[in-house]
Amino acid sequence: MSTRDRLRAAPAETPPPAPQRRPEWIRVRAPSGETVEALRTMMRAKALHTVCEEAMCPNLGECWGAGTATFLMMGDTCTRSCGFCDIKTGRPAPLDWLEPERVARAVQAMHLRHAVITSVNRDERPDGGAPIFAMVIRRIRELHPGCSIEVLIPDFKGSLAALRTVVEARPEILNHNVETVPRLFRKVQPQDRYEWAAATLSNAKRLDPEVLTKSGIMLGLGETFEEVQAVMRDLRAWGVEILTLGQYLQPSKQHLPIERYVTPDEFAELKRYGLEIGFRWVESGPLVRSSYHAEQQVRQLSLVHRKLYTP
Repeated sequence: MSTRDRLRAAPAETPPPAPQRRPEWIRVRAPSGETVEALRTMMRAKALHTVCEEAMCPNLGECWGAGTATFLMMGDTCTRSCGFCDIKTGRPAPLDWLEPERVARAVQAMHLRHAVITSVNRDERPDGGAPIFAMVIRRIRELHPGCSIEVLIPDFKGSLAALRTVVEARPEILNHNVETVPRLFRKVQPQDRYEWAAATLSNAKRLDPEVLTKSGIMLGLGETFEEVQAVMRDLRAWGVEILTLGQYLQPSKQHLPIERYVTPDEFAELKRYGLEIGFRWVESGPLVRSSYHAEQQVRQLSLVHRKLYTP
């Protein structure tokens, strides 16, 4: 069976698959070591959260071992209930307006060269919490001006005003993950809309043509090869330059089941296709997650005429 035929498998009407044993290429070691423990202690002392822990990222050991982390802002409770995500859903606490200061000081203390900032969804607010993103970007610039910044933002329900608040703070990379193909949105992320992702990513380039835009897709949820290709073409049409493709891993039995494990060869084929249609950078592999190799991306792709790492 060809790679394309394997990716075509499992039409939407098929029953949930039986649990599968993880293949060798998907197994990771539990995170450990002095650096990991030191970072965990720092996060707890500053009352901070990381998406590395909350989303059970398989690369936590590698990234934390290298002294890097992705900060999760606006609490640890999300207003949406995506079927793939291990972050808890519920009514979040009020925004903590001192959180940007704590995150910026943690970035400074860790001597990061590149900081990734993300958040839960805050749909109870008309601005979606966009001012928090702007505040932390500007405060990192003040405290640690040698650090480039990536923001992985919610869709803000397509709000141009909320997006403008973030873009005007001038992060180097603006990321919003489309996550899956349009046919699976209702199952995978029922409160999201493909149109909101399109508005977020395309409007970001209109607001700041120099910002590097980025998105990601999970594989193994029942998508077909043609559907993945179609989303990749959409992303390019919206101006997205950086793409991440990774294997969906089920956080618990209560989350969406894995339809299939995509092989390394299949990820390689999708990477080739992405580069052929014009992406400037494609990270594609079973354990790839949104922030994987993010520092390399910003340093190799930043536009020459944009002076980086200055307030």
